[in-house]
Amino acid sequence: MRGIISAGGYVPFRRLQRAEIAKTFGSGGGKGTRSVASYDEDTTTMGVEAARLALRSAPSGATPDTLWFATATPAYLDKNNASTLHAALRLDTDVSAFDFGGALRSGIGALRAALDGANSVLIVTSDLRGGLPTSGDESASGDGAGALLVGDDSNGAVIAEYLGAASATEEFLERWRTPGSTRSRVWEERFGEVKYGPLVEQAWNAALKAAELSADQVARVIVTGMNARAARAVSARLGTAKEALVDDRSATVGNSGSAHAALLLADTLESAQPGQVIGLVVLADGADVLLFRTTDAIASYAPARTVAAQIDGAADLPYGKFLSWRGEARLEPPRRPEPDRISASVSGRTEEWKYAFVGSRDRGSGELHMPPARISRVGDAVDDMQPAPMADVQGTIALLTIDRIAYSPSPPVAFAVVDWDGGGRLPVELTDVDAATLQMGDRVEMTFRKLFTSDEIHNYFWKARPVRGT
Repeated sequence: MRGIISAGGYVPFRRLQRAEIAKTFGSGGGKGTRSVASYDEDTTTMGVEAARLALRSAPSGATPDTLWFATATPAYLDKNNASTLHAALRLDTDVSAFDFGGALRSGIGALRAALDGANSVLIVTSDLRGGLPTSGDESASGDGAGALLVGDDSNGAVIAEYLGAASATEEFLERWRTPGSTRSRVWEERFGEVKYGPLVEQAWNAALKAAELSADQVARVIVTGMNARAARAVSARLGTAKEALVDDRSATVGNSGSAHAALLLADTLESAQPGQVIGLVVLADGADVLLFRTTDAIASYAPARTVAAQIDGAADLPYGKFLSWRGEARLEPPRRPEPDRISASVSGRTEEWKYAFVGSRDRGSGELHMPPARISRVGDAVDDMQPAPMADVQGTIALLTIDRIAYSPSPPVAFAVVDWDGGGRLPVELTDVDAATLQMGDRVEMTFRKLFTSDEIHNYFWKARPVRGT
Protein backbone atom coordinates (compact mmCIF):
# COMPACT_ATOMS: atom_id res chain seq x y z
CA MET A 1 0.00 0.00 0.00
CA ARG A 2 1.39 3.40 -0.98
CA GLY A 3 0.20 6.79 0.18
CA ILE A 4 0.63 9.42 2.87
CA ILE A 5 2.32 8.45 6.13
CA SER A 6 2.10 11.81 7.89
CA ALA A 7 1.33 15.45 7.14
CA GLY A 8 1.97 18.88 8.56
CA GLY A 9 0.52 22.29 7.75
CA TYR A 10 2.11 25.53 8.90
CA VAL A 11 0.20 28.80 9.18
CA PRO A 12 2.16 31.88 10.36
CA PHE A 13 1.14 33.46 13.66
CA ARG A 14 0.09 36.87 12.32
CA ARG A 15 -3.21 37.81 10.61
CA LEU A 16 -4.22 40.87 8.63
CA GLN A 17 -7.82 42.00 9.01
CA ARG A 18 -8.90 42.60 5.42
CA ALA A 19 -11.18 45.45 6.47
CA GLU A 20 -8.08 47.44 7.48
CA ILE A 21 -7.10 47.78 3.82
CA ALA A 22 -10.25 49.72 2.90
CA LYS A 23 -9.95 51.85 6.04
CA THR A 24 -6.52 52.97 4.87
CA PHE A 25 -7.02 53.39 1.12
CA GLY A 26 -10.80 53.57 0.73
CA SER A 27 -10.88 50.45 -1.46
CA GLY A 28 -9.76 46.86 -1.50
CA GLY A 29 -9.86 44.48 1.41
CA GLY A 30 -13.00 42.56 2.29
CA LYS A 31 -14.17 40.35 5.13
CA GLY A 32 -12.15 37.96 7.25
CA THR A 33 -8.40 37.65 7.65
CA ARG A 34 -5.35 36.47 5.76
CA SER A 35 -2.21 34.86 7.15
CA VAL A 36 0.99 36.92 7.11
CA ALA A 37 4.53 35.59 7.27
CA SER A 38 6.64 37.51 9.76
CA TYR A 39 9.46 39.81 8.65
CA ASP A 40 11.89 37.00 9.57
CA GLU A 41 10.09 34.31 7.58
CA ASP A 42 10.34 33.27 3.95
CA THR A 43 9.30 30.20 2.00
CA THR A 44 12.34 28.27 3.26
CA THR A 45 11.69 28.90 6.97
CA MET A 46 7.96 28.18 6.60
CA GLY A 47 8.83 24.97 4.77
CA VAL A 48 11.06 23.93 7.65
CA GLU A 49 8.19 24.46 10.11
CA ALA A 50 5.74 22.37 8.05
CA ALA A 51 8.32 19.62 7.58
CA ARG A 52 9.10 19.52 11.30
CA LEU A 53 5.39 19.02 12.04
CA ALA A 54 5.10 16.24 9.47
CA LEU A 55 8.16 14.39 10.78
CA ARG A 56 7.06 14.79 14.40
CA SER A 57 3.67 13.33 13.43
CA ALA A 58 5.24 10.36 11.64
CA PRO A 59 5.70 6.92 13.23
CA SER A 60 9.01 6.34 14.99
CA GLY A 61 11.70 5.48 12.47
CA ALA A 62 9.81 6.83 9.44
CA THR A 63 12.38 8.87 7.54
CA PRO A 64 12.50 10.02 3.92
CA ASP A 65 14.88 8.79 1.23
CA THR A 66 14.64 12.15 -0.50
CA LEU A 67 13.34 15.68 0.09
CA TRP A 68 11.51 17.69 -2.57
CA PHE A 69 10.79 21.37 -1.99
CA ALA A 70 8.26 23.20 -4.16
CA THR A 71 7.54 26.92 -4.16
CA ALA A 72 6.60 29.69 -6.57
CA THR A 73 8.50 32.27 -4.47
CA PRO A 74 11.94 30.82 -3.68
CA ALA A 75 14.33 32.59 -1.34
CA TYR A 76 17.18 31.82 -3.73
CA LEU A 77 17.59 31.26 -7.44
CA ASP A 78 20.55 29.14 -8.63
CA LYS A 79 21.12 27.95 -5.05
CA ASN A 80 19.17 24.86 -3.97
CA ASN A 81 16.69 25.93 -1.25
CA ALA A 82 15.93 22.31 -0.38
CA SER A 83 19.48 21.96 0.93
CA THR A 84 18.70 24.49 3.68
CA LEU A 85 15.63 22.49 4.71
CA HIS A 86 17.77 19.34 4.62
CA ALA A 87 20.26 20.92 7.04
CA ALA A 88 17.59 22.34 9.36
CA LEU A 89 15.84 18.96 9.56
CA ARG A 90 19.19 17.24 10.18
CA LEU A 91 18.65 14.63 7.52
CA ASP A 92 21.46 12.21 6.64
CA THR A 93 23.82 13.26 3.86
CA ASP A 94 22.68 10.35 1.68
CA VAL A 95 19.13 11.81 1.64
CA SER A 96 18.92 13.80 -1.60
CA ALA A 97 17.25 17.22 -1.71
CA PHE A 98 15.86 18.96 -4.80
CA ASP A 99 13.86 22.08 -5.65
CA PHE A 100 10.64 22.04 -7.68
CA GLY A 101 10.24 25.74 -8.30
CA GLY A 102 8.74 28.62 -10.19
CA ALA A 103 5.15 27.67 -10.98
CA LEU A 104 2.03 27.37 -8.87
CA ARG A 105 1.60 23.86 -10.26
CA SER A 106 4.96 22.71 -8.88
CA GLY A 107 3.51 21.70 -5.50
CA ILE A 108 0.90 19.28 -6.80
CA GLY A 109 3.35 18.09 -9.45
CA ALA A 110 5.92 17.10 -6.82
CA LEU A 111 3.25 15.26 -4.81
CA ARG A 112 2.01 13.37 -7.88
CA ALA A 113 5.55 12.35 -8.84
CA ALA A 114 6.26 11.10 -5.31
CA LEU A 115 3.06 9.05 -5.17
CA ASP A 116 3.80 7.48 -8.55
CA GLY A 117 7.37 6.62 -7.46
CA ALA A 118 8.84 3.99 -5.16
CA ASN A 119 10.96 5.87 -2.61
CA SER A 120 9.97 7.47 0.66
CA VAL A 121 9.70 11.19 -0.16
CA LEU A 122 9.16 14.22 2.04
CA ILE A 123 7.22 16.74 -0.06
CA VAL A 124 7.47 20.28 1.28
CA THR A 125 5.50 23.11 -0.34
CA SER A 126 5.62 26.73 0.74
CA ASP A 127 4.49 30.06 -0.65
CA LEU A 128 4.54 33.71 0.31
CA ARG A 129 1.70 35.45 -1.54
CA GLY A 130 0.77 39.08 -1.95
CA GLY A 131 0.14 41.87 -4.40
CA LEU A 132 -0.02 45.62 -4.74
CA PRO A 133 -1.95 47.47 -2.02
CA THR A 134 -5.76 47.21 -2.51
CA SER A 135 -5.35 44.41 -5.08
CA GLY A 136 -7.36 41.23 -4.95
CA ASP A 137 -4.20 39.18 -4.49
CA GLU A 138 -3.18 41.23 -1.44
CA SER A 139 -6.39 40.46 0.42
CA ALA A 140 -7.36 37.02 -0.91
CA SER A 141 -3.90 35.45 -0.70
CA GLY A 142 -2.18 34.07 2.36
CA ASP A 143 1.20 32.73 3.43
CA GLY A 144 1.79 29.16 4.54
CA ALA A 145 3.38 25.79 3.98
CA GLY A 146 2.46 22.13 3.86
CA ALA A 147 4.49 18.94 4.13
CA LEU A 148 3.57 15.34 3.31
CA LEU A 149 5.62 12.22 3.99
CA VAL A 150 4.90 9.78 1.15
CA GLY A 151 5.84 6.12 1.19
CA ASP A 152 4.52 2.60 1.61
CA ASP A 153 3.90 0.28 4.56
CA SER A 154 7.60 -0.56 4.79
CA ASN A 155 8.29 3.09 5.67
CA GLY A 156 5.54 3.41 8.28
CA ALA A 157 1.78 3.06 8.68
CA VAL A 158 0.01 4.68 5.72
CA ILE A 159 -2.85 6.90 6.92
CA ALA A 160 -4.20 7.73 3.43
CA GLU A 161 -3.87 5.17 0.65
CA TYR A 162 -3.22 6.56 -2.83
CA LEU A 163 -6.00 5.34 -5.15
CA GLY A 164 -5.16 7.11 -8.40
CA ALA A 165 -4.86 10.41 -10.20
CA ALA A 166 -5.39 12.17 -13.50
CA SER A 167 -4.36 15.45 -15.09
CA ALA A 168 -5.54 17.67 -17.90
CA THR A 169 -3.16 20.26 -19.33
CA GLU A 170 -3.72 23.10 -21.74
CA GLU A 171 -1.69 26.23 -22.50
CA PHE A 172 -3.52 29.47 -21.72
CA LEU A 173 -2.54 32.81 -20.20
CA GLU A 174 -4.55 33.18 -17.01
CA ARG A 175 -1.99 34.15 -14.32
CA TRP A 176 1.67 35.01 -14.84
CA ARG A 177 4.71 36.69 -13.28
CA THR A 178 8.10 37.26 -14.86
CA PRO A 179 11.40 36.72 -12.97
CA GLY A 180 12.15 39.70 -10.73
CA SER A 181 8.56 40.93 -10.57
CA THR A 182 6.98 41.27 -7.12
CA ARG A 183 3.37 40.93 -8.28
CA SER A 184 1.34 38.48 -10.31
CA ARG A 185 -0.77 39.62 -13.22
CA VAL A 186 -4.10 38.00 -13.98
CA TRP A 187 -6.54 37.90 -16.86
CA GLU A 188 -10.26 38.48 -16.35
CA GLU A 189 -11.59 35.82 -13.93
CA ARG A 190 -14.38 34.63 -16.21
CA PHE A 191 -11.81 33.57 -18.78
CA GLY A 192 -10.23 31.21 -16.23
CA GLU A 193 -13.64 29.87 -15.27
CA VAL A 194 -14.35 28.97 -18.88
CA LYS A 195 -10.95 27.32 -19.39
CA TYR A 196 -10.76 25.38 -16.12
CA GLY A 197 -14.27 23.89 -16.18
CA PRO A 198 -13.77 21.31 -18.96
CA LEU A 199 -10.25 20.46 -17.78
CA VAL A 200 -11.40 19.68 -14.23
CA GLU A 201 -14.29 17.61 -15.54
CA GLN A 202 -11.93 15.59 -17.74
CA ALA A 203 -9.38 14.98 -14.97
CA TRP A 204 -12.06 14.26 -12.33
CA ASN A 205 -13.80 11.63 -14.41
CA ALA A 206 -10.52 10.02 -15.43
CA ALA A 207 -9.32 9.81 -11.82
CA LEU A 208 -12.61 8.27 -10.66
CA LYS A 209 -12.40 5.70 -13.45
CA ALA A 210 -8.81 4.81 -12.58
CA ALA A 211 -9.78 4.33 -8.92
CA GLU A 212 -13.02 2.50 -9.84
CA LEU A 213 -15.11 4.94 -7.84
CA SER A 214 -18.20 7.05 -8.38
CA ALA A 215 -18.48 10.69 -7.36
CA ASP A 216 -20.95 9.94 -4.57
CA GLN A 217 -18.33 7.73 -2.89
CA VAL A 218 -16.03 10.70 -2.28
CA ALA A 219 -16.63 11.75 1.33
CA ARG A 220 -14.36 14.83 1.37
CA VAL A 221 -13.33 16.91 -1.64
CA ILE A 222 -10.73 19.67 -1.61
CA VAL A 223 -10.87 22.20 -4.44
CA THR A 224 -8.20 24.87 -4.62
CA GLY A 225 -6.77 27.31 -7.12
CA MET A 226 -5.79 30.96 -7.25
CA ASN A 227 -8.83 31.67 -9.45
CA ALA A 228 -11.52 31.61 -6.75
CA ARG A 229 -14.35 32.07 -9.24
CA ALA A 230 -13.26 29.04 -11.24
CA ALA A 231 -12.79 26.96 -8.08
CA ARG A 232 -16.32 27.74 -6.91
CA ALA A 233 -17.77 26.94 -10.33
CA VAL A 234 -16.08 23.55 -10.71
CA SER A 235 -16.98 22.54 -7.14
CA ALA A 236 -20.63 22.44 -8.21
CA ARG A 237 -19.84 20.22 -11.22
CA LEU A 238 -18.16 17.29 -9.46
CA GLY A 239 -21.29 15.36 -8.51
CA THR A 240 -20.37 15.02 -4.83
CA ALA A 241 -22.61 15.89 -1.89
CA LYS A 242 -22.52 19.56 -0.96
CA GLU A 243 -21.43 18.74 2.58
CA ALA A 244 -18.41 16.87 1.22
CA LEU A 245 -16.76 20.12 0.13
CA VAL A 246 -13.87 20.96 2.47
CA ASP A 247 -13.46 24.47 3.90
CA ASP A 248 -10.69 26.06 1.84
CA ARG A 249 -9.76 28.38 4.75
CA SER A 250 -10.19 31.42 2.51
CA ALA A 251 -11.92 33.37 5.30
CA THR A 252 -9.11 32.94 7.82
CA VAL A 253 -5.88 32.06 5.98
CA GLY A 254 -6.37 33.01 2.34
CA ASN A 255 -4.93 31.09 -0.60
CA SER A 256 -1.29 30.09 -0.13
CA GLY A 257 -0.67 29.33 -3.80
CA SER A 258 1.56 26.34 -4.52
CA ALA A 259 1.39 25.33 -0.83
CA HIS A 260 -2.37 25.40 -0.44
CA ALA A 261 -3.14 21.89 -1.68
CA ALA A 262 -0.78 20.26 0.84
CA LEU A 263 -1.93 22.62 3.61
CA LEU A 264 -5.60 21.75 3.05
CA LEU A 265 -4.84 18.04 2.69
CA ALA A 266 -2.99 18.09 6.03
CA ASP A 267 -5.91 19.99 7.58
CA THR A 268 -8.41 17.46 6.22
CA LEU A 269 -6.45 14.41 7.38
CA GLU A 270 -6.30 15.82 10.91
CA SER A 271 -10.07 15.36 11.26
CA ALA A 272 -10.68 12.42 8.90
CA GLN A 273 -12.19 9.07 9.85
CA PRO A 274 -11.10 5.61 8.64
CA GLY A 275 -12.44 4.53 5.25
CA GLN A 276 -13.15 8.01 3.87
CA VAL A 277 -12.33 8.75 0.24
CA ILE A 278 -10.69 12.18 -0.14
CA GLY A 279 -10.49 13.96 -3.48
CA LEU A 280 -7.90 16.68 -4.09
CA VAL A 281 -8.61 18.98 -7.06
CA VAL A 282 -6.04 21.64 -7.99
CA LEU A 283 -6.51 24.32 -10.65
CA ALA A 284 -3.19 25.68 -11.92
CA ASP A 285 -2.36 25.85 -15.65
CA GLY A 286 -4.60 22.82 -16.04
CA ALA A 287 -6.30 20.49 -13.60
CA ASP A 288 -4.90 17.78 -11.34
CA VAL A 289 -7.02 15.32 -9.36
CA LEU A 290 -5.66 12.93 -6.71
CA LEU A 291 -7.77 10.40 -4.78
CA PHE A 292 -7.00 8.86 -1.39
CA ARG A 293 -8.75 6.54 1.06
CA THR A 294 -7.99 6.88 4.76
CA THR A 295 -6.92 3.66 6.49
CA ASP A 296 -7.53 2.31 9.98
CA ALA A 297 -4.21 3.93 10.99
CA ILE A 298 -5.85 7.38 10.79
CA ALA A 299 -7.75 6.57 14.01
CA SER A 300 -4.51 6.59 16.03
CA TYR A 301 -2.81 9.35 14.04
CA ALA A 302 -1.73 12.18 16.35
CA PRO A 303 -0.71 15.37 14.50
CA ALA A 304 2.02 17.37 16.23
CA ARG A 305 0.07 20.64 15.87
CA THR A 306 -3.14 20.94 13.88
CA VAL A 307 -3.86 23.59 11.29
CA ALA A 308 -7.07 24.43 13.18
CA ALA A 309 -5.11 25.11 16.38
CA GLN A 310 -2.74 27.44 14.53
CA ILE A 311 -5.67 29.35 13.04
CA ASP A 312 -7.32 29.71 16.44
CA GLY A 313 -4.10 30.89 18.11
CA ALA A 314 -3.34 33.77 15.73
CA ALA A 315 -2.82 37.46 16.48
CA ASP A 316 -3.68 40.51 14.37
CA LEU A 317 -1.06 42.61 12.60
CA PRO A 318 -1.57 46.33 11.83
CA TYR A 319 -1.84 47.05 8.11
CA GLY A 320 1.05 49.52 8.26
CA LYS A 321 3.32 46.85 9.72
CA PHE A 322 2.20 44.46 6.99
CA LEU A 323 3.14 47.00 4.31
CA SER A 324 6.57 47.55 5.87
CA TRP A 325 7.24 43.81 6.11
CA ARG A 326 6.31 43.45 2.45
CA GLY A 327 8.53 46.33 1.38
CA GLU A 328 5.59 48.46 0.23
CA ALA A 329 6.31 51.09 2.91
CA ARG A 330 9.83 52.05 3.94
CA LEU A 331 10.20 53.03 7.59
CA GLU A 332 13.00 54.82 9.42
CA PRO A 333 15.44 52.11 10.56
CA PRO A 334 17.21 52.01 13.93
CA ARG A 335 20.26 54.29 14.01
CA ARG A 336 22.69 51.43 13.96
CA PRO A 337 24.67 50.06 10.97
CA GLU A 338 23.18 47.14 9.11
CA PRO A 339 24.99 43.83 9.66
CA ASP A 340 27.65 42.56 7.27
CA ARG A 341 27.14 39.45 5.19
CA ILE A 342 27.90 36.13 6.86
CA SER A 343 30.90 33.96 6.01
CA ALA A 344 30.26 30.94 3.83
CA SER A 345 33.26 29.11 5.30
CA VAL A 346 32.16 29.70 8.91
CA SER A 347 28.61 28.61 8.06
CA GLY A 348 29.97 25.44 6.51
CA ARG A 349 32.06 24.60 9.58
CA THR A 350 29.14 25.16 11.97
CA GLU A 351 26.30 23.65 9.92
CA GLU A 352 25.00 21.38 12.72
CA TRP A 353 24.70 24.32 15.11
CA LYS A 354 23.60 27.04 12.69
CA TYR A 355 21.01 25.09 10.71
CA ALA A 356 19.95 22.21 12.96
CA PHE A 357 20.51 23.79 16.43
CA VAL A 358 22.64 20.91 17.69
CA GLY A 359 24.78 21.49 20.79
CA SER A 360 27.19 19.08 22.42
CA ARG A 361 26.96 17.10 25.66
CA ASP A 362 29.94 15.90 27.65
CA ARG A 363 29.77 12.10 27.82
CA GLY A 364 31.33 12.02 31.27
CA SER A 365 29.54 14.80 33.16
CA GLY A 366 26.44 15.17 30.97
CA GLU A 367 27.06 18.93 30.77
CA LEU A 368 25.32 20.61 27.83
CA HIS A 369 27.23 23.12 25.69
CA MET A 370 25.44 25.64 23.47
CA PRO A 371 27.03 26.38 21.07
CA PRO A 372 28.90 23.06 20.87
CA ALA A 373 32.40 22.92 22.33
CA ARG A 374 35.41 20.62 22.20
CA ILE A 375 36.43 21.15 25.84
CA SER A 376 33.92 20.52 28.62
CA ARG A 377 33.35 23.29 31.14
CA VAL A 378 33.04 20.55 33.79
CA GLY A 379 36.15 18.41 34.19
CA ASP A 380 37.92 19.86 31.12
CA ALA A 381 37.45 16.66 29.08
CA VAL A 382 38.65 17.16 25.50
CA ASP A 383 36.82 15.84 22.42
CA ASP A 384 34.58 13.58 24.47
CA MET A 385 31.25 15.05 23.32
CA GLN A 386 28.12 13.65 21.75
CA PRO A 387 25.64 15.65 19.63
CA ALA A 388 22.75 17.23 21.54
CA PRO A 389 19.84 18.13 19.19
CA MET A 390 17.92 21.02 20.77
CA ALA A 391 15.48 22.18 18.06
CA ASP A 392 12.56 20.28 19.63
CA VAL A 393 13.45 21.01 23.27
CA GLN A 394 11.39 23.62 25.10
CA GLY A 395 12.65 26.07 27.69
CA THR A 396 11.74 28.78 30.19
CA ILE A 397 12.62 32.47 30.01
CA ALA A 398 14.98 33.28 32.88
CA LEU A 399 15.84 36.86 31.87
CA LEU A 400 14.58 39.13 29.12
CA THR A 401 15.15 42.56 27.63
CA ILE A 402 13.54 44.70 24.95
CA ASP A 403 16.14 46.48 22.79
CA ARG A 404 14.86 49.45 20.79
CA ILE A 405 18.29 50.47 19.46
CA ALA A 406 19.75 47.27 18.00
CA TYR A 407 19.34 46.79 14.25
CA SER A 408 16.28 44.83 13.18
CA PRO A 409 14.06 44.85 10.09
CA SER A 410 11.15 45.22 12.54
CA PRO A 411 12.22 46.77 15.86
CA PRO A 412 12.17 46.47 18.80
CA VAL A 413 14.18 43.30 19.37
CA ALA A 414 13.23 40.97 22.21
CA PHE A 415 16.08 38.95 23.72
CA ALA A 416 15.84 36.34 26.44
CA VAL A 417 18.12 34.08 28.41
CA VAL A 418 16.45 30.68 28.24
CA ASP A 419 16.87 27.73 30.61
CA TRP A 420 16.35 24.58 28.58
CA ASP A 421 14.49 21.53 29.82
CA GLY A 422 17.13 18.98 30.81
CA GLY A 423 19.84 21.59 31.38
CA GLY A 424 21.61 24.30 29.47
CA ARG A 425 21.23 28.07 29.20
CA LEU A 426 21.49 30.32 26.14
CA PRO A 427 20.57 33.90 25.13
CA VAL A 428 18.30 33.87 22.08
CA GLU A 429 16.18 36.31 20.11
CA LEU A 430 12.40 36.01 20.43
CA THR A 431 9.87 36.18 17.60
CA ASP A 432 6.07 36.12 17.19
CA VAL A 433 5.72 38.02 20.46
CA ASP A 434 4.07 41.10 21.88
CA ALA A 435 6.84 42.79 23.83
CA ALA A 436 4.37 44.27 26.32
CA THR A 437 3.09 40.85 27.43
CA LEU A 438 6.42 39.00 27.80
CA GLN A 439 7.26 37.79 31.28
CA MET A 440 10.04 35.84 32.93
CA GLY A 441 8.85 32.29 33.39
CA ASP A 442 7.14 32.14 29.98
CA ARG A 443 7.61 28.86 28.13
CA VAL A 444 9.26 28.96 24.69
CA GLU A 445 10.08 26.63 21.80
CA MET A 446 12.47 27.00 18.89
CA THR A 447 11.62 28.02 15.33
CA PHE A 448 13.82 28.34 12.24
CA ARG A 449 13.97 31.95 11.04
CA LYS A 450 15.94 34.49 9.01
CA LEU A 451 18.04 36.90 11.08
CA PHE A 452 18.76 39.29 8.21
CA THR A 453 19.79 39.45 4.56
CA SER A 454 23.03 41.12 3.48
CA ASP A 455 24.67 41.05 0.05
CA GLU A 456 21.70 38.87 -1.03
CA ILE A 457 22.77 36.20 1.48
CA HIS A 458 20.06 35.06 3.91
CA ASN A 459 21.40 34.50 7.41
CA TYR A 460 19.27 31.68 8.83
CA PHE A 461 19.31 30.65 12.48
CA TRP A 462 16.94 29.71 15.28
CA LYS A 463 14.79 31.96 17.44
CA ALA A 464 12.48 31.23 20.36
CA ARG A 465 8.73 31.82 20.34
CA PRO A 466 6.08 31.36 23.04
CA VAL A 467 4.59 27.90 23.34
CA ARG A 468 0.99 28.10 22.13
CA GLY A 469 -1.18 25.00 22.18
CA THR A 470 0.20 21.51 21.56
